[in-house]
Amino acid sequence: MLEPREGIPPVVADDASLAEVIAAFAAGTGPVAVDAERASGYRYGQRAYLVQLRREGAGTALIDPVACPDLSGLGEALAGTEWVLHAATQDLPCLREIGMMPSRLFDTELAGRLAGFPRVGLGAMVESVLGYVLEKGHSAVDWSTRPLPDPWLRYAALDVELLVDLRDALEKELDRQGKLEWARQEFDAIAAAPPAEPRKDPWRRTSGMHKVRRRRQLAVVRELWQTRDQVAQRRDVSPGKVLSDAAIVEAALSLPANVHALAALNGYGHRMGRRQLEQWQAAVDRAKAVPDSALPQPGQQVTGPPPPRAWADKDPVAAARLSAARAGVSALAEQLNMPQENLVSPDTVRRVCWEPPKEADAEAVAAALVGHGARPWQVEQVTPVLVKALTAQSPSA
Repeated sequence: MLEPREGIPPVVADDASLAEVIAAFAAGTGPVAVDAERASGYRYGQRAYLVQLRREGAGTALIDPVACPDLSGLGEALAGTEWVLHAATQDLPCLREIGMMPSRLFDTELAGRLAGFPRVGLGAMVESVLGYVLEKGHSAVDWSTRPLPDPWLRYAALDVELLVDLRDALEKELDRQGKLEWARQEFDAIAAAPPAEPRKDPWRRTSGMHKVRRRRQLAVVRELWQTRDQVAQRRDVSPGKVLSDAAIVEAALSLPANVHALAALNGYGHRMGRRQLEQWQAAVDRAKAVPDSALPQPGQQVTGPPPPRAWADKDPVAAARLSAARAGVSALAEQLNMPQENLVSPDTVRRVCWEPPKEADAEAVAAALVGHGARPWQVEQVTPVLVKALTAQSPSA
C-alpha cells in the first residue's frame, strides 16, 4: 500500500481546522486509530511533532501539535472511545503531554505478542495478518522539520490507515486462541497506569558506565551529564548531539588537567570550539572540587533482590528456586506460544523466589503475584508453576 485511500490529508495547524477535526471525530463511529511521531535523536525530550488519527466516518487527520499544543478538546471528544495504538506505551507519554489520554485501548503490538507472532513491528504485522506491504522508511527522520515533506506525511497517514483492520483481525485471533480476556486485562492495565516517575540518577545510565570505577570519576560523569542536559534542553537538541556518552566516559577516565588535555581526548576534537571545551573542562573541574564525603557511591541503591548471578553464593536455596521457576515459566510460555516476559515479568519471578511467602501454597503465591502487579490471568496461569518451584526439594537439601 503506497497511498492512503483518501490521499494525504492537509496538516491541521490552526484552531479552526482543529475544531472541524474534533467535530468530525466526535461524530465518527467505532474505534479510533492513533499514532504519534517524535523527533528522538534530534530534539530534547520525547514530545510529539505529529499526531495521526483515523476513524470510521471521519477519515484520517494529521495534526501539528507544535501549532496546536492543546489537544484536550480532541481527547474529550474521544472519551469512552477505544483507541487503537501500536506499542502504546511508547506514544502515551507524549500524547498525555498534549491532553490526550485513552480510557480504553487496544495495543496491536502487544496483541501480536500474546498471539505468538514472531515479528510484531507494524509493517510485519500488517503484512502477515492483512497481506498488505506498507510503504516504510521515514520512522527515524526529524519530525520537527517544518514544513513536513509529502513523502513523510504519506508514511504517517499509512501508519493509521489499516490499524483498526489489524485490531479486528487480531481480536478474532486472540479469541480463537482463548486469550482475548487476557489481552483486555493487559490493555486495561496500560490505560490505567499512572505517568512514570522520573528516573533517579539518570546520569548512571550513560553508555559505557561499566568502565567507570572510582568515585571521583563518577562525579565527572555526573557533572558532564548534567551540564550536557542543561545545554541540550536550552538548545532543544538531543543530548547525544551536544556531547556523546563515549566522550563523557573518556573525560571521566582521563580526568584532564586543562582544556589542552581535554582537547586531546576522543570526542573533543578539532571541530569543537574553545568556548565549548572550556564549558566541559569547567564541569570536570567542578567534579574534581567535590568533597570526598559528597562523591557519588559506585552502583545504584538496589531495591529488591540482588542480580541472579550472585544468588548461588548468597543463597543457594533461593538460586535453586529461581532456576526451577524459570524453567517452569519458560515451558509454560512455550506451551501458550508467547514470550516469557509477557506471561509474567522476570522481575516478579525473581522477587517471589528471593523472598517467597511463608506458606508456599497457591493462595499465598497468588497474593504475592498480585502484590507485584500481575494481572488476574497471569496469576491464574503462573501460580501453579511457582508453587511447584517454591516447594520443590532444593539440590542442597
